[in-house]
Amino acid sequence: QVQLVESGGGLVQAGGSLRLSCAASGSFFSIMGWYRQAPGKQRELVARIFSGGGTNYADSVKGRFTISSDNAKNTVYLQMNSLKPEDTAVYYCNYQGIYGMYWGKGTLVTVSS
Repeated sequence: QVQLVESGGGLVQAGGSLRLSCAASGSFFSIMGWYRQAPGKQRELVARIFSGGGTNYADSVKGRFTISSDNAKNTVYLQMNSLKPEDTAVYYCNYQGIYGMYWGKGTLVTVSS
């Protein structure tokens, strides 16, 4: 079993910054990342990081968001800068490893204009 503990969501004005964290317990990850789901929309990939350090980003966040990891702590961080109202969504941590795929409960990010 893998448990994910998310933190860092909240309310911020457009142009501001937030940092999300996701700590995984139980097993080291192969891939960890963040997805988001806005009201009325499908869940979409925001960014993910591989255990070897490679990363993927959605085009909409490139240059603004940075994903990083502390492998010793099995924790992934998402630094979100220059936030826009369209970034408003519930952000979900995603873990993939030898025990399968797991999702966090989600943390709400609200960006006001």
